[in-house]
Amino acid sequence: MLLGTACLAGVLAGTQAQAAATMTAPATPSVPAMAQGSWGFDLPGRNLSVKPGDNFFDYANGTYVDHLVIPPDRTSWGPFNELAELSRTRVQAILKDVSSQPEANPTTIEGKLGTFYASFMDEAAVEALGAKPLAADLAAIRAVHDAASFAALAAKAQETFQSSPFSLMIQPDAKDPTRYALDLDQAGLGMPDRDYYSKPSFAAKKTAYLAYVEQMLGLIGWPDAKQAASDIVALETAIAKVHWARDEMRDPEKSYNPRTVQQLQKDAPGFDWPTWLKAAGIPEAGLAQRVLIAGEPSAITGEAKILGATDIATLRAWLAFHLADNAAPDLSKPFVDAWFAFNGKTLSGQPQLPVRWKRAVGATSSAMGWAIGRVYVARYFPPESKVEMGHLTDALKTAFHVRLEHNSWMGPATRAAALRKLDNFTIQIGYPTKWRDYGTLEVHKGDVYGNATRAVAFEWQYWLGHLGKPVDRDEWDMTPQTVNAYNMPVFDEIVFPAAILQPPFFNPKADAAINYGAIGGVIGHEMTHSFDDEGRKFDEHGRLRDWWTKADAVRFQKLADRLGAQYDAFEVLPGVHVNGKLTMGENIADLGGLTLALDAYHASLHGKPAPVIDGLTGDQRVFLGWAQVWREKVRDDAMRQQIVVDPHSPPVARVNIPMHNIDAWYAAWAVEAGQKLYLKPQDRVKIW
Repeated sequence: MLLGTACLAGVLAGTQAQAAATMTAPATPSVPAMAQGSWGFDLPGRNLSVKPGDNFFDYANGTYVDHLVIPPDRTSWGPFNELAELSRTRVQAILKDVSSQPEANPTTIEGKLGTFYASFMDEAAVEALGAKPLAADLAAIRAVHDAASFAALAAKAQETFQSSPFSLMIQPDAKDPTRYALDLDQAGLGMPDRDYYSKPSFAAKKTAYLAYVEQMLGLIGWPDAKQAASDIVALETAIAKVHWARDEMRDPEKSYNPRTVQQLQKDAPGFDWPTWLKAAGIPEAGLAQRVLIAGEPSAITGEAKILGATDIATLRAWLAFHLADNAAPDLSKPFVDAWFAFNGKTLSGQPQLPVRWKRAVGATSSAMGWAIGRVYVARYFPPESKVEMGHLTDALKTAFHVRLEHNSWMGPATRAAALRKLDNFTIQIGYPTKWRDYGTLEVHKGDVYGNATRAVAFEWQYWLGHLGKPVDRDEWDMTPQTVNAYNMPVFDEIVFPAAILQPPFFNPKADAAINYGAIGGVIGHEMTHSFDDEGRKFDEHGRLRDWWTKADAVRFQKLADRLGAQYDAFEVLPGVHVNGKLTMGENIADLGGLTLALDAYHASLHGKPAPVIDGLTGDQRVFLGWAQVWREKVRDDAMRQQIVVDPHSPPVARVNIPMHNIDAWYAAWAVEAGQKLYLKPQDRVKIW
């Protein structure tokens, strides 16, 4: 993942395994697709008994959501999920085409894809192996006897299913985006966030986690599993106490802390940094003076101190549990069932494990996603969609240019710099200009565990090869078959993968107002990320540099704080409120995106009146287009997790709060004082 990526929608995930569960669990076939109507909007899905000014989400989506049943293998359901299901079904078709005759040691990319997928699908062979695939990695853990050997094995997390208490990544340097840097971040927890270890509201989850740790240790035959589990959870609880909160990590300046390895040894002496880095493949020459960008320096120092004071037996047990937890989806049924019971059912409220082919699609996509993407684009992404998206992005960029020129809180210097940044903006659509080469990746028939670990190692070696080389600006952070979009601040660009460019986000047959409200709002959302509380700290060249005047920054922050207070007050479950600070960037982007979409739609009319369709004006259809893409239902446990870990607000908030800050919404729907969403004009927040 590349630095500072702000995307349209998040994943409810705490661990790598949990993320895989969420991303590879499509709907059951019995769930009907959302109707689009004759002009792109599902009119019967509205709830006309609700006034738009009381709850626009319910007005636009209420009947659809009321009748929506979340499939048992999902934690939520809505347009994103529908398109993800479609994408996975298409990927399955691609993989089935190349997996009819798996080879022992394939050399072509088609052979590798087919053999990887077919091997995962051979459930009987996986069951026959049981825990045997873990044997060599467990033996390596048992051999850990001191701080150096612990650090050396923890480094293998970069290329195996082993775990590390710290995260190491290779990304463009935020202050010099022409070169790559090593990024060092806090890690070490098995639950989604530090809050799960300390807040009373998550006490039951922590108790369940303790039982799960013991269960996993029992499955691998670890001695005295009960005591070891207690020691592991105690260790992680201590680590959680020094972790930064997620809203703290949103500040790119606060998270940019260069440290040489020599400085790390001095400031965080409880961990063997040179051994860890060398074992991860970082060149030994000049290692002491090599610079790492520490994201959370106090947490890293605190973790190192905790590790240095922890007995080696507990560290071995910690490694053993996380090995089993990470590898579980690629192992036999007892591991898969235990893993899902905690990560799926307990943490997210997901009742049912996805069927095997869905997990096989996810595993193969994780290993060779770019190879799949190349075929996906050729089969499923029409060239005219790329052309039409180009027109829409140009229209949104023009609308944003006008907004910046007339922005009321920006001074002349900041405005001029903002316009330079927008003019330098790059927009990528559909798929990258070049594709990943998987020639050196080895895939063997029947070796599910080995195939997965070799894929992890291949990915790390790929990024190691970037060190010392110029940054490749054609590198993408999401495959074309991903249903999402993102802003890359260090490249000053936004990216729209092919899979999101479908109804209800982008519908070539829809009324223009619907497309402007839907994909137009998404385009505007991603554009304004470059000017939110994070993105504004990167200049037109993608460098981390504060280019706003202090007076403008103060005025902006006052507006942002007012908007944040609206989200802080938004209750999603009894006693559970949105975190306005954590979601600030996404909230500003939602407000900005919808505002720009409306402007761009008006401009597209070229002074002519908007047509009225089914009694709905053009402005009304823009707002309906935006509301339709967020018509989602989320399980309660998944929602509680989202509030803690996800920088995106829940669906209802993404519709209602931006709407009631936009004057045109009041005029479009005759919203009056006394209605629940009504804000006095002076209370409406206008940022763009």
